[in-house]
Amino acid sequence: MNVDIDESRVNDAVNGSFFSRVWKLVTPYWRSEEKGMAWVLLIAVIALSLFSVFISVLVNSWYRDFYNALQNKDLGAFTHLILYFCGIATIAILGAVYRLYLTQMLTIRWRRWLTEKHFTKWLAHKNYYRLEQGGYTDNPDQRLSEDLNNFTSDTLSLSLGLLRTVVSLVSFSVILWGVSGSIELFGITIPGYMFWAALLYAAVGSWLTHLIGKRLIVLSNQQQRYEADMRFALVRVRENAESIALSEGEANENQRLSARFGMVWSNFWTIMKVQKRLTFFTAGYSQIAIVFAFVVAAPRYFAGKIELGGLMQINSAFGNVQENFSWFIDAYTQLASWRATCDRLLSFRQAMDENEARVPAINVTHESNALHLQGLGLSLVGGRQLLNNANVDIAAGDKVMLSGRSGSGKSTLLRAMGGLWNEGHGAVRLPAKRAFFLPQKPYLPIGTLREALSYPQAPEVYPQERFAQVLETCRLSHLVPRLDESNHWQRMLSPGEQQRVAFARALLYAPDWLYLDEATSAMDEEDEAALYQALLDELPGVTLLSIGHRSSLKRFHRRHLRIEGGQLQEQPHPEAVV
Repeated sequence: MNVDIDESRVNDAVNGSFFSRVWKLVTPYWRSEEKGMAWVLLIAVIALSLFSVFISVLVNSWYRDFYNALQNKDLGAFTHLILYFCGIATIAILGAVYRLYLTQMLTIRWRRWLTEKHFTKWLAHKNYYRLEQGGYTDNPDQRLSEDLNNFTSDTLSLSLGLLRTVVSLVSFSVILWGVSGSIELFGITIPGYMFWAALLYAAVGSWLTHLIGKRLIVLSNQQQRYEADMRFALVRVRENAESIALSEGEANENQRLSARFGMVWSNFWTIMKVQKRLTFFTAGYSQIAIVFAFVVAAPRYFAGKIELGGLMQINSAFGNVQENFSWFIDAYTQLASWRATCDRLLSFRQAMDENEARVPAINVTHESNALHLQGLGLSLVGGRQLLNNANVDIAAGDKVMLSGRSGSGKSTLLRAMGGLWNEGHGAVRLPAKRAFFLPQKPYLPIGTLREALSYPQAPEVYPQERFAQVLETCRLSHLVPRLDESNHWQRMLSPGEQQRVAFARALLYAPDWLYLDEATSAMDEEDEAALYQALLDELPGVTLLSIGHRSSLKRFHRRHLRIEGGQLQEQPHPEAVV
């Protein structure tokens, strides 16, 4: 995978246009077909958040009356205030529960909508294939699952938290301004001095927090990538367990996995060091804040200008104002993680947009009943030329075999015919008919065998009895009783059985044009002959274009094309029997 390219995209995302790009990621949901319910839930959550601020204001006033009652030893007022607090607390608990519940409901609905849209975009225009082949982005699975989850939850959490903070800040600033009075410093009278003290305290704290913790954005991004790389390496071991076991490659794999984890370990240690410094500061900042208000308000209390209840109200109001001013400090780690998540999603979307906007170098169209290669040239991404100026016509019903040395470009030519390869020049005119591709290693989705056979169609498209027929034709009669068994068939079946399942799939689909890329390489010659004969018998009008090395394949094809020295050449073919 090309990490350097992806990092450049991340760096590009960290610029002046960051918030405008995030805005384009956020807003579509709120204008979508689900906007009605989305706005209802958002308004309800905002209302409950503002209600929690109102409860906090009531509690602040309760502090003054409660501590005055204690100071005056007023039992009646004390009892009344305790009951009053129980009522407020009950309402506050209900509000907090439903605020969390509705926020989670909104988060999962937003995540579902975003995930479905990203699935569609990733699978469209062959993005999932081209991004993987070109190395334009790393770990798309992480971006489609973990990053979208974190993006929705953190965006709502941070934005609602900021809204609540602003409203709470305004409310308690008014209270603090009114109860703190004024103080004279150096001959200057400062009204509402507790408010200015809270502002100055939080401003200095926020600046120092950013100075200490700004590296967390980059480190969080790297940590997520390293973790995803390690998960991918572990999945690779699972997928290739048999080959590794037969090769006794455990020591090698252990070394590779340890190297992957070494990057996770090293980066995490760096994060720990930064967070340790940040925690030293934020913990000290929070502890000092507990007594800071008492220290600043003490002169007026000991001068008899305020009572104990007033002092406690000032402390409560100061704590709220200071806490709201310090929102940036408290949310810094989450902000750093959110920024890293946004960078990954933005670079992922940018890579897909660039792929969709890329003009193919090879012009592929579906416009005739035959296949025409016109001046076709194919090259690798590094620039090495595979094929030069190929001109070939294949008519409907033809049976053509394509051969050549390993690495000569046979499979690449087939990819160009499938619209997957864009490196080169010239044109490919494809027939506007039903086409089907059989790769060397077929894909069998996890599910029932019936679903694997009918892929990419649904099983209901075909008659139920047809599944057993094609399995028996393809020498897989032992699998007929397992048609409705759900399993991981790529692990359960041998390579030869998997290729025979692919032939059964082709018989079900009944295409007009069938492209085979060494689709019988894992079979013996007897099975190969039986399956090719089945294609000719059951699909008499099918056009075959087969890549293969065995001479035994020649008799099932009328023509023989070979790539030699970068040229596509027609070969004499006296062995054809079809």
